[in-house]
This record gives sequence, C-alpha cells and structure tokens, in this order.
Amino acid sequence: MIDSHAYQNDLDKAFASLADPTRRAILERLTHEREVAVGELAERFPTSLTAVIKHIDVLCDAGLVRRQRRGRNVCCSLVPEPMADAKAWLERNLAFWNASFDRLGEIVDGDTR
Repeated sequence: MIDSHAYQNDLDKAFASLADPTRRAILERLTHEREVAVGELAERFPTSLTAVIKHIDVLCDAGLVRRQRRGRNVCCSLVPEPMADAKAWLERNLAFWNASFDRLGEIVDGDTR
C-alpha cells in the first residue's frame, strides 16, 4: 500500500526543486552525462561553488540526484524514479484538463450534446 502522505511529500519536493532554473540546468546536464563532479557542475554557473552545492542539496533532498565520493571528487548522478512519479501525476492531471478544455470548446462552439 502506498503511503499517501509520503507520496505527496515526495511530489512536493520534486516540483519545488524544479522551480529553480539553476536546479533544472543541473538536472539537464545530468541527463546527458552519467556522472559529473560537483566542481564541474559549478563551473557552468555564475554563482559560487557554495551556492551550487546548496542547489545540489535540494535536488538530493528531493531524491532527484545522488552524490557519491569518487576519490577526491564528489560526483552527482541522476535518480530517475522521482521524475517518473511526477510525470505520472502530470499525466493524470493532464487528462482531466484536456477533457475540461474539450467540454469548454463544445460549449463555446454551441455543441452541448
């Protein structure tokens, strides 16, 4: 059985982490490269290493990114499962909104069968 509260909390964290463009850019890079060192991720942003690490902390807390030590480096990799849950939630709600817009279109067009 799915713990509804935990599931909702996980979705909230995933969507909140996606609200920031820096975090979305980090995720985008990780979709193209299997694993990237934190320092390499930080090089592409006009902010400090500390700021990028805080963004990575948020992504890790949401379960979207995993950090692992590789020798002297800390590397990040993408964890796809939370995004799959968010995508499923969006698809369920998209079906509702599409049906609502279809009904609205029928009303506007005068077709109220």
